[in-house]
Amino acid sequence: MQAITLLKQLERYPIFNNKKIGDILHCNRNYAKLYLHRLAKKGLIFKIERDKYTLAQDALIVASHMVWPAYFSCWTTFRYYNLTEQLPTTLFVLSPRARKRRKISFKYNKIIFIKIPVSFMFGYRKEIYQGFEIFMATPEKALLDSLYFKEVSVSEIKDILSEHKEEFNFELCTKYILQLKKKSLAKRAGYLLEKMGYDASTKLKPLLDGRYLLLSPGVKAAGPKNKKWRIIENVRN
Repeated sequence: MQAITLLKQLERYPIFNNKKIGDILHCNRNYAKLYLHRLAKKGLIFKIERDKYTLAQDALIVASHMVWPAYFSCWTTFRYYNLTEQLPTTLFVLSPRARKRRKISFKYNKIIFIKIPVSFMFGYRKEIYQGFEIFMATPEKALLDSLYFKEVSVSEIKDILSEHKEEFNFELCTKYILQLKKKSLAKRAGYLLEKMGYDASTKLKPLLDGRYLLLSPGVKAAGPKNKKWRIIENVRN
């Protein structure tokens, strides 16, 4: 089979490997491996990592098909929905099947895979991107993922909320918090939502205990105590 014919067939696959080439060419694994190596050496396909290749040059397509089930979140979601003017070169993929904090590089982008509990696998939707399916967190879920996994600072989250308040459904956000049942998340997110004018304390009351938490983990533990949310306000409003 001519290379051009093979490449045309491969356009439908965001990622392919030795087995896929073997199935198409009806050849053994060693020949398929050699064929892929030659195509990559000529620049006709791109190697992602061992036994994973692609024709795509967009890291968003590649990252979305590296592990399943999975979805994009955190900075990737904020950028996708134009909720930030920053242009992050890191893509965040969340999956219960990811290896803990795995990282790979592709086309000047870093892809970070974050292992999450199965209970976090909701609050995302299918998008069609350059002809391929990808799964993207809703803005509300990206907000909570960012807080819980500490991938976006509290200060940056507050800025995003302040500038794009109308893009967030705070009732949906509260529903997600109750579904996740994480006390630390309820306190920090509830506090931030109240700063935006939405008081979820009545709904979140079952998740609020007497223990105080830092609003921003990793920042100096100094600041007034918010009795309502049991939060130490260690970052400026």
